[in-house]
Amino acid sequence: MYLDFYRLQTKPFNPAPDPTFLYLAPGHRLVLGQLVRGIHQRKGIIVLTGEAGTGKTTLLRALRARLDGIPAVSFVVNPTLSFDELLDYMLHDFGIAKAGETRAERLTTLHHVLGERRRAGQDTVVIFDEAQNLDAATLEQVGLLSDFEATADTWLPILLVGQPELGAKLALTELRQRVGVRCAITPLRPEEARAYIRSRLRIAGAPDLGLFTDRAVRRITEHARGIPRVINMVCGHCLLIGHAEQARRIDTDLVQRAIRCLEEGALPVREARGRGVERVMVRWALGAVAVGAVGMLAALALPGGALPHALATVHAWWGR
Repeated sequence: MYLDFYRLQTKPFNPAPDPTFLYLAPGHRLVLGQLVRGIHQRKGIIVLTGEAGTGKTTLLRALRARLDGIPAVSFVVNPTLSFDELLDYMLHDFGIAKAGETRAERLTTLHHVLGERRRAGQDTVVIFDEAQNLDAATLEQVGLLSDFEATADTWLPILLVGQPELGAKLALTELRQRVGVRCAITPLRPEEARAYIRSRLRIAGAPDLGLFTDRAVRRITEHARGIPRVINMVCGHCLLIGHAEQARRIDTDLVQRAIRCLEEGALPVREARGRGVERVMVRWALGAVAVGAVGMLAALALPGGALPHALATVHAWWGR
């Protein structure tokens, strides 16, 4: 197992977001500050966009930690709900058990609660993740919640988080005039990617933070286009291959073979003695079979959002 070989306490490059490995590049810190100010100043609709894998979920975790002083935060992670279902979800998060039977009654209750909280000096915020998946009609209705009657005491900050198409979707609606803050997460630059990799190695207990050479980091960043999720995948494969080949340093040659491994679905390890390579090859073969099986099951039975989770589970098992 590469943990022992590289003297790591835990896996540093798991693809799933993990608050333990929080790393905020300067650009991320700037965006986080803008989000916090936008919420505290009740700027209405706040938009955060970024490509998949750039760290939006990680940034939201950091934001929620910064919002500990706000007692009412509704975090909506299922954008496929109808507006009425979303309304019920928000009311539940705000601790409102009985809000009425009709939409009008529930909206009136929400309006009343927001007013009371504001007059008591208490802020409220609603955060929608994957907001690009909200249908146009629901998006319009959600946006209207941001300024009940346009009165100061019922203004509700709404944070819409999603991929770049969210911005294009908003541009086609009247909500574009209600957006008070726009933020975008950009990919990591080479020097930020280097700090990111070293930070994860440090948290994982690595005694050698220079495990990846500078040229290797540049090649990883170039291939990943600065996207942290892809950086994690490449780095994880580098450690796997490096362990199989007993390589104490990850160089550009090893990185290139890890990239080819990801792109071609084959494990291009060099010939080596011992059972280490055999174990890797067996895991790779079994992992490929498992991924294929998951794919077949997904096509036949799994719901739309289950496949990525299933694949992530297989990837996590295979990397052990």
